[in-house]
Amino acid sequence: MNLFLGILELIVCFWGVLVMDRLFGKKGLYAWMALAVVFANIQVSKQVDIAGISTALGNVMFASTYLATDILNEKYGDRSSRNAVRIAAAALVAYIIFALFTQVFVPNSYDVVDPGMKTIFAMSVRITTASGLMFILSNWCDVLLYQKLKEKTGGKHMWFRNNLSTILCNCAENFGFSILAFIGTYPLVYCLEIAVAGSLIEMLIAMCDTPFLYLARFISRKSGVLLEKEDDEDNESSDKTTEVTV
Repeated sequence: MNLFLGILELIVCFWGVLVMDRLFGKKGLYAWMALAVVFANIQVSKQVDIAGISTALGNVMFASTYLATDILNEKYGDRSSRNAVRIAAAALVAYIIFALFTQVFVPNSYDVVDPGMKTIFAMSVRITTASGLMFILSNWCDVLLYQKLKEKTGGKHMWFRNNLSTILCNCAENFGFSILAFIGTYPLVYCLEIAVAGSLIEMLIAMCDTPFLYLARFISRKSGVLLEKEDDEDNESSDKTTEVTV
């Protein structure tokens, strides 16, 4: 059951990234980064077994952020992918702050969800801090490594830079997160088991996201179809036209 759900979540997540790009362009990908990092940090508190391997949830949501930054790098440039990491980091900080507020509010006599919310958010402070630190570091490294590989290969072999940068950064993120978030709560052996399992899963996910990256490039001229052109974009285009004329 968990294996089926994991595959379904992967498909939904990766198609979700493409849909956000299709409908809202790079702004949609920025929004996805913020959404994914918050939901992944909620999911990561839950421990599950997938195909006999013990791991924490959140792997798929986190992996979708690498796909989003790779699409941004390919279609909009490396600055856009770095901006996406900054936006996601800000969303994560906001999540931590409001998670703390949620815990300290005193429930009234009609409340029935406070114990469950305290369980989730009490554990998530440490987990989210570890996750946030590793998320920022790994995504930033992924953006830099992806761009370097793109330059070295002359823009060719997109599958190679996509898989290499994502796999290396994902594995580093898994080991760093598992140790920082769970050591002391779980035995070290179990923490390493989570890290290895997460890394194996991330490797498979990384290979699965490559076709979606090619699909994103295929629809590159059809992005942001739901967004209206904003005044600042109109002015910017007008300024550029004036500069060329002059």
